[in-house]
This record gives sequence, C-alpha cells and structure tokens, in this order.
Amino acid sequence: MPQQPHESQPSQPLRAALPAIQRAVRRAGRATKLVTGVLALLLLVTPTTADRISLTTSTYLCSGYAGCEAAGLGHAGYRQAGSKAYWRMYVGHNCTNYVAYRLIQSGMPDVRPWEGSGNASNWGTAMASITDQTPTVGSVAWYKSNVAPAGGNGHVAYVEQVISDSEIIVSEDYWGGDFHWRRVTRTGGGWPSGFIHFNDRVVAPTTAPAIVGTPAVGAPLEVVPGSWSPTPTSINVRWLADGAAIPGATAPGYVPTPDVKGKALTAEVTAQLDGYTAGQASLATAPVAPGVFQRTAEATIQGVAEVGQTLTLTPSSWAPQPAKVTTQWYADGVAVDGATGPSIVLTRDHIDRRISARVQASASGYRKSSSRAAETTPVLAKPVVITSPSRVKGAPEVGRKLVAQVGSLQPTDATATYRWFRDGQPIAGTTKPTYTVRRADLGRALSVRITLSRRHFRDATESVAVAPVTTVPELEVRSDATKKRVALDIRVKAPGAPKPDGAISVSVGKRTVEAQVVGGRARVVVRDVRAGTKPVVVRYAGTDVVQPVVARSSVTVPQRR
Repeated sequence: MPQQPHESQPSQPLRAALPAIQRAVRRAGRATKLVTGVLALLLLVTPTTADRISLTTSTYLCSGYAGCEAAGLGHAGYRQAGSKAYWRMYVGHNCTNYVAYRLIQSGMPDVRPWEGSGNASNWGTAMASITDQTPTVGSVAWYKSNVAPAGGNGHVAYVEQVISDSEIIVSEDYWGGDFHWRRVTRTGGGWPSGFIHFNDRVVAPTTAPAIVGTPAVGAPLEVVPGSWSPTPTSINVRWLADGAAIPGATAPGYVPTPDVKGKALTAEVTAQLDGYTAGQASLATAPVAPGVFQRTAEATIQGVAEVGQTLTLTPSSWAPQPAKVTTQWYADGVAVDGATGPSIVLTRDHIDRRISARVQASASGYRKSSSRAAETTPVLAKPVVITSPSRVKGAPEVGRKLVAQVGSLQPTDATATYRWFRDGQPIAGTTKPTYTVRRADLGRALSVRITLSRRHFRDATESVAVAPVTTVPELEVRSDATKKRVALDIRVKAPGAPKPDGAISVSVGKRTVEAQVVGGRARVVVRDVRAGTKPVVVRYAGTDVVQPVVARSSVTVPQRR
C-alpha cells in the first residue's frame, strides 16, 4: 500500500493560507483584483527557503504535461501511467512516484531497492553507496529536506541532460503541484544535494575483452574478460552462432562443434555490479573453420621385411578420436592394389622394395588427416642357392649350337629363364637354353644369363661366359706340275669371314715354301721338285677369328725328257 507522500510539500503557513486563497479566487472571478488579492494573501505567508524556487539558479523550460509536450519536452508517458503507484509511492503528481516510474522505464524492477521511508529526503541517505556529486543522464537529482526547491520531505528529479559539471536539465513532478522541465546551475544555490546512480552508471571496460584462439571445430576458444571499472561482481558470457544462442554455451571457454562449422561466432560478455548498469561487449570471430586432428602417436609397422612374412600396422592416435580410419599400403611409394587392411603378407613382388603405409583419419566437421608409417628396409627373401655351376655345352663356332645346362640348385624345383648376350648386349629373341652361333657373332664374346626363380625366394642369377666365337675355314687347293716345279692355287673360305688373310705353308715332297693368303687367295710355286708323285701339305695358320686348317693332297711331277 502507498505510504506517506514521500515528497516535498508547501510549508505549514502556506498550507494554512491555501483555502483562503482558493475562496478569494472563486469570488474574484477574472477581475484584475484577483491577482492583486492572491499576491497580497501570498505575501501574508512567509515561506521558508525550501518553499521558494530561486530564479537565479533555476529556469523553468516548460510546465504541465501538455505544455511540456507542446515544447517537445515529454513526460515519458507518465501522464497516462501516473495513476499507478510505483515503488509504493503516492499516485499522480508526486516527485517520488514520477522518478520511480522513470527508473522502472529505464530497466529497474518495480521493487523499491531499500527498506524504510520512501520520503524523497531519505532516498540519498538510504542509497548513500551509489550517491555522489557527479551528475549523469538518467541519474536522480536528490534534494535533502529544506534544500531549495524541496520542502521538509525533500525532493527528487530525473536528470535529462548534463550541460556541464555545473549545469543540468531535469524533469520533475510535485506533490500538489505540476510537472516541469527545469534548468539548474550550481552557482547561487539550488544545486542538488547529490546524484543517485540507480542504473545510469555503467560498468565500462578499461581493457577490452577478447577471444583467444582460432575459430575451428575442436579448437578451444577462451574469452579473456579484460578489465572493467568499477570492478564487477560477476562477468557472464553467452556464445552465439550466426546470431543464434548455442545451448549450454555460457562459460568463458567454448570448443566449437561440427554443427557450427562455417558459422560466425559471437561471445556476449556482460559485467554486472549492483547499482550499475551492466557493461556489455560483443566479440565476433571469423566463420568456424574445419577442425584439425592432432596426432598423439605416429603409425608404425611391426614385423620382418621378408618374403612370406606378415607386416602389421600399429595405427596413429588422434585427438579427438576420428570417426573413420582408412589404411593403404605402399611398395616403394606405389599403392599396393587391395592392400587396405591392418596387415600385409609379403610376396616375391615386394622383394627389394621398401614397404610403407598411410593411415587417414576423417570425421564430420574436420579436415582429413594423414599419417605415413616409416618405410621398412628393402624386403628380403632366401635366395635360390646354386650348389654347382651351370655351363654351356658346344663349341663357340659359327653355325654350331650352344646349349646352356643348369647346375645343381637348392631348392631343386627352381625355374630357370635364359637370355643370351653378345659382348654384354642382349641378343633379341634369345630366351631359350639353346643358341646357334651366328655369323654376326664372329670374334665376339658370347654369354648366357640364367635366372633361377622360386616363389618366396630371392632370384639367383648366374652368367656363363663362352669363349670368343671363331670360324672353321675350308681350303681349296688346285695344283699344276711341270718339270721340277709345282704351282698351287689356294683358296681359303670361312663362314663369317669369306676372304681371310693369314700365313700359309706349302710342302711338296721335301720342298716347303712359306706364303701369305691375301683376300682368301694365294698362289704358291715350289721349284726343284724331283719327278714322281709327291705328297702336298697346305697348312693355313689362321687368324684371331679363323681357326688354322691343314689340307693334304698329292701331285705328280713329270720326268725330264
């Protein structure tokens, strides 16, 4: 229920004179004598200082609800709302009810913030902790009892403007009086006893709050509250994503979840202190980026890098734990088809190759993360063992067949493949164990490389050399004999060397002559040969590629006549 008026009222002598003044006004009508009579009656009353308004310190800018509205100086709706009691004050024209209404309009609850008397004179005393000498817009100009323009119950007004530290403009209402806007200066008296800061003083940051961290899924963000003046009793944080509040996100720390990926985050910081308007700051981030997995352990390969053995992958560990992990095995950096499980069995295809594995982590809202296990040493295998050497059977002569014969092996069922070489260069199409020596091989070194293979064994390779290829010549000898003289025409033919040169020795009987074969031909004359049938022996010494050869025949030397 409303209590006493809580408002300054006219002094006792003035209150006693009011009925007479009112009767005089009714009798006088509109005559000029009315004014004179009223003034005379007022002068009969000696008001205190609190009953007067000093024209040297205050200037009325407007009076009455309608008059102030016409002057563009409103009453914030109090004309219509003044029939209701606020903070348990009397309704209607009443400084305390008006100011309580204005404070409620500015955000305060309709609950008087102190216990005890509601008189205007008690406001500054009851709220001494928030009362000072600094005028601010929205503060309450408070007058103690009998401080002009207040009477014995004090007075309160609402500060509308602060021109300077010594000049303000207030709006106010009076118990038994009217509504005004008034300009007040500090000089000459009439300045408020103090200013009550119910909710006009704001907790303000002296060091701006900030968000520490990078906005990404799974990456912690932290609001650093900064510094505020005065020091707040509490600082609250609320997180929003694209302007919508995030359920449960009301702590300084926040870890973005996949559902806010791509959204801009806002942290609303509210600093609160009793008697002050809460200070607020709104901190924005860039759109939340996809999260990044942090590896806590690298992938490793366990096992022996040897044909027939199984390698097993110990996968990486990540924070946070990924939703999906995939594996791919590699041999010398090339993906092994179908090798996507946690292990791989080594085959001969992997011999001498380094094995590695890549593990990839993925989850909604996160960038894929890959981890590659270190390569193994080259894959080993037990080689095929040659217990006795291979050999080539056959003479390395043009037109002859050579046959490669494999020696003894362990394991014995190893498979042999062949390749023939001429002077170290492979001969096209020679992949059989046999090879027929060609004219092009004359003077060249032949060899055969035998590769011995067995599943899960390392290949063994053996190279068997063949002596340089030669050719076997043929001698054609034609003889012509006369008395004491034999002439021989000799022709040397050889596959691959059709016109060889070389030394030749011709014996007819006991007579021997040395000569040279040039371009495959030679003519030799043997003299002083006795008559009779004589053996003929032709010895060709050969060359580095043409083998020596001997031809034997006979010739008849006629008698002298």
